[in-house]
Amino acid sequence: MGRSFEVRKATMAKTQGAKIKVYSKYGKEIYVCAKNGGADPDMNLSLKHLIAKAKKDNVPAHVIEKALDKARGGGGEDYQPARYEGFGPGGTSVIVDCLTDNGNRTFQDVRQCFVKTGAKIGNPGTVAHMFDHRAVFQFKGNDDEAVLEALMMADVDVTDIELEDGIVTVFAPTTEFFKAKTALTDSFPELDIDVEEITFIPQTQTEVSGEDAEKFQKFLDMLDECDDVQQVYHNAVL
Repeated sequence: MGRSFEVRKATMAKTQGAKIKVYSKYGKEIYVCAKNGGADPDMNLSLKHLIAKAKKDNVPAHVIEKALDKARGGGGEDYQPARYEGFGPGGTSVIVDCLTDNGNRTFQDVRQCFVKTGAKIGNPGTVAHMFDHRAVFQFKGNDDEAVLEALMMADVDVTDIELEDGIVTVFAPTTEFFKAKTALTDSFPELDIDVEEITFIPQTQTEVSGEDAEKFQKFLDMLDECDDVQQVYHNAVL
């Protein structure tokens, strides 16, 4: 215990263009998840979680249904996951997760984001060992011991649990995600989970300031403009 976790909640942009981009990312991810695991959320827990997350981010129901209908039809694009790693501006560590129907195009797009900001893209495994891949749950509360006891009673393998400023954060192996969520909702029916995700948590953080901070923000903005980029993980503290 003792390692603080900073949850970065991206603020929904007010422009219609930014909203459309968010909807597009969710639509693509829901389509792939439904196509690979089935379009029935009750039978596909990953899909059920993804739809719940999309609704929390105010993705319209018609966007979700369109992605599900597309998956049920069996046609459409054949998206594949792609992960790129490297060193961002200021010596930061970066992982970029994508969904793509053209690996060469996506690699070139992501590579340009690195090159144009003085960063360096690396080979698979370049920085992944500097992150912990974890399931994370965060919610308001003041009794982390009761939460830990409930998870242990449900035989959930808890990696860490923290209590800070009235916020409880639970860390668990990625394989324990659904087991942990079920234990939390069953033990605390009124619990409102603010964060529930599988993410990469940096083992160390790198402070970035001055010109490097400006370059790093430009780097993130460029990645955000790439249609195939779904998530960006990093250890920068601006």
